Amino acid sequence: MCIEEFLSEWNNDSDRVLVHTSGSTGQPKPLWVEKRRMEASARITCGFLGLKEGDTALLCLPLDYIAGKMMVVRALTCGLRLVSVEPSGHPLRNSLLSPLDLVAMVPLQVYNSLQVPEERERLRQVKHLIIGGGAIDEAMARELRDFPNAVWSTYGMTETLSHIALRRLSGPGASEWYSPFESVAVTLNDEGCLVIDAPLMCPQRLVTNDIAEMDAQGRFRILGRKDNVICSGGVKIQIEEVESLLRKYTSAPFLISKCQHKKFGEAVVLLTECTDVQSLKTLCREVLPSFWQPRYYLHTDRLPLTATGKPARKEAERLSAALAVEV
Repeated sequence: MCIEEFLSEWNNDSDRVLVHTSGSTGQPKPLWVEKRRMEASARITCGFLGLKEGDTALLCLPLDYIAGKMMVVRALTCGLRLVSVEPSGHPLRNSLLSPLDLVAMVPLQVYNSLQVPEERERLRQVKHLIIGGGAIDEAMARELRDFPNAVWSTYGMTETLSHIALRRLSGPGASEWYSPFESVAVTLNDEGCLVIDAPLMCPQRLVTNDIAEMDAQGRFRILGRKDNVICSGGVKIQIEEVESLLRKYTSAPFLISKCQHKKFGEAVVLLTECTDVQSLKTLCREVLPSFWQPRYYLHTDRLPLTATGKPARKEAERLSAALAVEV
């Protein structure tokens, strides 16, 4: 979708806009959302960040998904000056793109920008950089910590019309805990999953599959997804925790997945694009607890990812099942 098409949809007589979920845990799903709730979300974000009319925002995300649509809505609702570039892995390659007051990126775009000195400097000049759509590993978090301006990790989903909570990644306020917006209430259910009440953005309470913990201040941090648990030999293994630990020691592209196992019920699988699988096997033996050890190390030419760069977990499971049989 191009910006003209979205503006035409935004300005038509309907009070709703069609969006699609990202498909990180299954097939993307269509969802009709109310324009007034998108406007409310835009005002909440801009108010929290202290953005004002005339500030410059960069649109560098696809308009097929909520993150891109919401950047346009923030500009329309709060009077921001919107600059648009073709979505790519290097959105800041143009030297004219500074200074910018608000930029939203996925982690891959941030990673790529950090590798090029000129783009890295433009990234450092952004007044508010918000990062969503995927996990931020510890190496990237360390690089962003000394940025002079505000860098934020976002928590949200299509149903909440982008984010409902932020955590600071830069400066002395850097934290691993997300702070919900004032109009948002979060709790945990009996399974330890996050429950969201965000009435201005979503008409119903949302019970997520995100396993979380909360502190006394009402902040939360995500431990992983309920459906990303591997039950192997009676031990529950959270996929994201294994990935997070391994990424502290390797930059090799990989995903943790699972497959059925005759003896253990389910087995841990490591999928990687790296041809030196043996080095990853050695690393896992050195840094992972014994019960987290992958039973299969499988090479693939392409890791399964969604259009927004998130791990496509169901596709990873299908690939793991097919390849593990051949091992």
